[in-house]
Amino acid sequence: MTQQDHDERADPAAGLAAGLAAGHRASTHHERDLLRLATAGSVDDGKSTLIGRLLYDTKSVLADQLAAVERASQARGGEVVDLALLTDGLRAEREQGITIDVAYRYFSTATRAFVLADTPGHVQYTRNMVTGASTAELAIVLVDARKGVLEQTRRHATIAALLGVPHVVLAVNKMDLVGFDEATFTAIADEFTLYAAGLGVHDVRAIPLSALAGDNVVDRSARTPWYAGPTLLEHLEAVPVDRDPTTEPLRFPVQYVIRPQTPDHPDYRGYAGRIASGVVRVGEDVVVLPSGRRTSVVGIDTFDGELDVAHAPQSVTLRLADDVDISRGDVLAPAADAPVTGADLTGTLCWLADAPSVPGARVLVRSGTRTVRAILRTVDSRLHIDTLTVEPGVDRLALNDIGTVQLRLAEPIVLDDYAEHRRTGAFLLVDPADGTTLAAGMVGPSTVVGLAGAEERCRAL
Repeated sequence: MTQQDHDERADPAAGLAAGLAAGHRASTHHERDLLRLATAGSVDDGKSTLIGRLLYDTKSVLADQLAAVERASQARGGEVVDLALLTDGLRAEREQGITIDVAYRYFSTATRAFVLADTPGHVQYTRNMVTGASTAELAIVLVDARKGVLEQTRRHATIAALLGVPHVVLAVNKMDLVGFDEATFTAIADEFTLYAAGLGVHDVRAIPLSALAGDNVVDRSARTPWYAGPTLLEHLEAVPVDRDPTTEPLRFPVQYVIRPQTPDHPDYRGYAGRIASGVVRVGEDVVVLPSGRRTSVVGIDTFDGELDVAHAPQSVTLRLADDVDISRGDVLAPAADAPVTGADLTGTLCWLADAPSVPGARVLVRSGTRTVRAILRTVDSRLHIDTLTVEPGVDRLALNDIGTVQLRLAEPIVLDDYAEHRRTGAFLLVDPADGTTLAAGMVGPSTVVGLAGAEERCRAL
């Protein structure tokens, strides 16, 4: 295990950061776009085998990795190569045959690059799926064709809806064990699609497959002549992920202030960062938040030269017309359409720490590139994922709990509602004493409130 693997498994936030960093590296390949996806499924649904099959059939496995898996498969008495071993890296995972933590995998085809978060299926690892799916644009939810839609399947669909994942694939696995029966597949697909619609997830693609044999994973299967849809890889390559950046408001979190103060650039002052959303143009009027100072953009610099226009997710350095006080953590936004800022934050949390939340606890809130001190004032409600009901009047959140809270911040921050601004509406709670990640948060209560009563909506549909 590399140090990076160790860090990712030790802290869910470290894994999330690694996935974001990898995504940034992949996005530099201009000839291909990038799809971030997460997998989820109940224990023994074949999730690790499916990922191994994707890696193997797309020729994304190094020769020494494959040789090691072949040796491990033979040592376990297997007659065929166990592709699940390509993804189950921890010894405990290999011994138990299950996935117990999030691992990020990277592969690509001629069409697209992929960052895949392999998340665990156990109930007690709900927090890991939240971490893995937090930046995903597509979720693959596996079900065993023999078992159909289970409680854990509904839980994974609910988390995907909670996090605003726009695309879902229902991978009906182990179709070989039900004789590739069309009626079985149709019943499972209809039940899941109906449930997802009640959650507000309407882009669901159901695919019958056998990860062990490779049916409909990369290559089309002759054993499902009744299925006319795409294979899993074909769908992953074709699902739309490009958004028109001009339809989104500008959000530019400042990461670093550049002042070289060299003989060649004695007065240069630039503000470096990655555009989270929207478009920025030379001459555009912007506001610096949370201070509210206004100025305009006079230059956009990149490693390859100056630009007149830049858009998300480009990394650029902006030069401004006025010498305003800007530091790391500030956000540039359109002067004519500035977002709300404030020190009172109503948010939805998924509690990640082993110890429960404590009313009145002092924490750090990390939003984008900004970190501020805060107090966890109250826990207003808790969402029961199994029943999709909201329990009011609770006083704390335990491990894996999801609920709404009130935070009081020492300084104001941009309060973009997560339901409308997924990238800038997310935040973390951090223990100021040791830096431990306590919770993953989403600004606004609508993410929990919107799921309440979804069971009734499903029945109504």
